[in-house]
Amino acid sequence: MKRVGIASLMHESNTFYPVPTTREMFRDTCLVSGAQVLSHWGEAHHEIGGMLEVVPGLGLETVPLVTGTAMPAGPLREDAYEGILEEILDRIAGESLDGLLLALHGAMVAEHVRDADGRTAAAIRRLVGPDLPIVMTLDLHANVSPLMIESVTATTIYRTYPHLDQRDRGREAARILAQTMEGRIRPVQSLVKPPVCISILAQATGQEPMAGLYRRMEELIEQDGVVSASIAPGFAYADVEEMGPAFLVVTDGDRSLARNEALALARRAWDRRDELTLPGTPIKQAVAEAMAAEAGPVTLLDVGDNVGGGSPADGTLILEEVMRTGSGPALVVLFDPAAVQACAASGVGTEVSLGVGGKSDDLHGPPIPIRGRVRCLHDGAFVEDEPRHGGARFNNQGLTALVEADEGHAVVLTSLRMAPMSLEQVLSLGIRPRAYRILVAKGAIAPVAAYEPVSSRMIYVDTPGITSANPAHFDYRHRPRPLYPFEPETVWEASQ
Repeated sequence: MKRVGIASLMHESNTFYPVPTTREMFRDTCLVSGAQVLSHWGEAHHEIGGMLEVVPGLGLETVPLVTGTAMPAGPLREDAYEGILEEILDRIAGESLDGLLLALHGAMVAEHVRDADGRTAAAIRRLVGPDLPIVMTLDLHANVSPLMIESVTATTIYRTYPHLDQRDRGREAARILAQTMEGRIRPVQSLVKPPVCISILAQATGQEPMAGLYRRMEELIEQDGVVSASIAPGFAYADVEEMGPAFLVVTDGDRSLARNEALALARRAWDRRDELTLPGTPIKQAVAEAMAAEAGPVTLLDVGDNVGGGSPADGTLILEEVMRTGSGPALVVLFDPAAVQACAASGVGTEVSLGVGGKSDDLHGPPIPIRGRVRCLHDGAFVEDEPRHGGARFNNQGLTALVEADEGHAVVLTSLRMAPMSLEQVLSLGIRPRAYRILVAKGAIAPVAAYEPVSSRMIYVDTPGITSANPAHFDYRHRPRPLYPFEPETVWEASQ
């Protein structure tokens, strides 16, 4: 029986976030090896879950190696990156493998190397030699580099944002690998990167301008000779040379077909470049619209404090406006370990006066004074069994306190940063979201899958911060130049 290794090292790194990502942050989310990979990911709606599901059914032996992922934050510390990579390489070197499934993010940056995913893939390729088939999965927000693609046999990228198809991409990767190992296909890849930056708010795959591009991609996948096709709109919060979208086509031995179709997809996006920047709603207007809506709850998406994009998770600007105007009642989640400890020291049922949030930096609002009762203390662990953005099943936001403020607001305080991908984040605390007029979700498109079912409306709020929807707010040093819309005069010939 041929043996297939499964490994991952995944992180979405925001180079504008000053807090580096440590090994401990991987442990807080997921850093497992061997048999633990099976128990952690087996039932998850994640690409590793899809790989684990399909590989045995293809008559192949699964060899779980090392999988690591951490909540988006700043670039990885050098010791964290090198340590986990060494563990992966050691595991691979200790096994006799006939193929490898590799789950990377595509927007991982380390302190000492900006194209960390490319370096990871290249290091693995050097170790295993030129002939071992490697099929890689990437996040839709990858800043895909030529080094990533050159280092693997084939690549597939998430096709939905919010990311709901991750398990399917794992299944697809396993099938491509099996066909390659059997000699039924000979994958070749072509990558095209037009010089354009796509706003995070324009990246929802079910809406224009992206929906049409993804429809064409799906049609292409059905074409004879095409093994797979992918679009990665990119990640503007990583200041790297490969920042920007990628269009990738994998064919069965036909380099010309792969190149021509990747260029055609990229040309479609370039021709619609004026539509790829979308503004958010100003804070005051968003709160006013939420209160004027005929029904609630209205979810206000705090784009500038998008935890899934690497923000601090303690932004208070929307809460400040809610309290200033007497709006609500509102439900908000804030990362504030000090406030959690104060609640724990006071105890459930006691009255507390706290300054919550606004402690990480000066970009996302000040601490907000609240008075209220500690309704709940929770260990912060929750399970998501439905397909949701990110695909994680087991989640941990650390010791968590729920404070019912005097104004009727529910303020959830966490000890670990947690992106709002799952309603279980609050349901596990006994909160019923439909009881509130305003729900604040710290994200852009990603929380939609969780919050849309309980929302009468969703508003993308143009809050400032290190995940602002407007990349013109950032001081880039390494991004490509020229790049539209930063340089409006940018010219691109689609034959490049």
